[in-house]
Amino acid sequence: MTERLFEGADWDFRTLQRITDACEEVALKDLGLDVYPNQIEVITAEQMLDAYSSVGMPLFYKHWSFGKHFAFHEASYRKGLMGLAYEIVINSSPCISYLMEENTATMQTLVIAHAAFGHNHFFKNNYLFKQWTDADGILDYLDFAKNYVASCEERYGRIEVERTLDAAHALMSHGIDRYPGKKKLDLRAEEKRAGRRRQHEEEVFNDLWRTTVPKGAAKSRSALSIERRRKLLGLPQENLLYFLEKSAPRLAPWQRELLRIVRHIAQYFYPQSQTKVMNEGTATYVHYRIMTMLHERGRITDGNFLEFLGSHTNVVFQPEFDDPRFSGFNPYALGFAVMQDIERIVTKPEDEDREWFPDIAGKGDVMGVLRDVWANYRDESFIGQFLSPRLMRHFRMFHLHDDPEERAGIRVDAIHDERGFRRVRRELARQHDVGFIDANIEVVDVDLSGDRRLILHHHVIKGSQLNETDAKRVLQHLADLWTYDVSLIEVDANDKVLREYVVSPRPIPAAA
Repeated sequence: MTERLFEGADWDFRTLQRITDACEEVALKDLGLDVYPNQIEVITAEQMLDAYSSVGMPLFYKHWSFGKHFAFHEASYRKGLMGLAYEIVINSSPCISYLMEENTATMQTLVIAHAAFGHNHFFKNNYLFKQWTDADGILDYLDFAKNYVASCEERYGRIEVERTLDAAHALMSHGIDRYPGKKKLDLRAEEKRAGRRRQHEEEVFNDLWRTTVPKGAAKSRSALSIERRRKLLGLPQENLLYFLEKSAPRLAPWQRELLRIVRHIAQYFYPQSQTKVMNEGTATYVHYRIMTMLHERGRITDGNFLEFLGSHTNVVFQPEFDDPRFSGFNPYALGFAVMQDIERIVTKPEDEDREWFPDIAGKGDVMGVLRDVWANYRDESFIGQFLSPRLMRHFRMFHLHDDPEERAGIRVDAIHDERGFRRVRRELARQHDVGFIDANIEVVDVDLSGDRRLILHHHVIKGSQLNETDAKRVLQHLADLWTYDVSLIEVDANDKVLREYVVSPRPIPAAA
């Protein structure tokens, strides 16, 4: 008789070990997953709230915004206005999965299957995470960052450090390298080089600024040519934190290091923003397969499986477009549905599937196809390649066209025919393309011979201009770090100027 993993809702750490071993056997032997070593941590509800506040990262440095988030989530949780995640998982080696101690044994099994094997496999094998993250070094780097921020607070004062971190956090989404370089980031090496990294950069920096930083009201006579100026400054540059770290004329070395820390952490999260649907879809598909196999093999009871199905159904619930709860597509629901649809196409294709997906229809090797998909796609390409007409009919997808310049108003722009399906799929994929949804802002020049104004361009796509209030707030932080005026010019595809923002730095408060 097959031994049950547990009886009832109670569990202890021996039970968790049995559960982990059983999930690992299915994941590695049956599904062919490839994962980092696992580290399971059991935490309280309050600790889960604390993890929320610091975006799920252990060993994070202190900042007032984390406390604000903690207070908000705690108040909402105590009032019953929100629930808590069953788990948080960290992309590191070992892969750390935080489990709520309030979870039942069934829920702990679900969480381990979902996080410790589903997310873990995706983190280790997807090409974006391979290009951009250093799972072996992130924990050591976070420890270094926490200690460095604490030492800066002790040496330079909490307010000064907080002011720099506030500005860096405001620019965090524009502190990203969007294209992989020749050398993969090594966070352990970054930590070791923290004290001696800038000799070459400072030589270039001094050559650029020695005769151009003004001593008085008069302008410098030694203005560099536009070509040389842009070359020395590495322009155009879309990574604003990198540019400030290397070129801001009045930042202290410790401030540059803080910008570098925030930039590396922003880069760490960059793949996750591009793979939300795939990452959650993969983890949900994996936990569904593992829980189903454990039930089929008698390792969990019918009651345990029904409890799991209730939670799983809630996770993949997708409100209809006219439901008050609708706020877009649930990434768990969409990702899981496409994974299951790929399984159907690979094993039981219809004529329509053979026409739309000739490379995988009827191939038979479900996990081989899925592992290849998980490794080589991001959300935009995943949806653009694998969203099928059958699934679009299932979700009742359609596309609305709303152009304020057209008198016709809102109209249905795509229906359920071949052209309509391709239009819907293309438009939905575009909504997950960071190149389309993130503002394209870059530093284009610095007026070295005049007032040292930093000039940025925002390339407007389809008339989507910046929110005025948010733009001014973020530019204020940028100007404070640059210490001279900052100009942001919004231009359309024809380089027509649509709007210009000019912000001056705030005076630095005198030390108490």
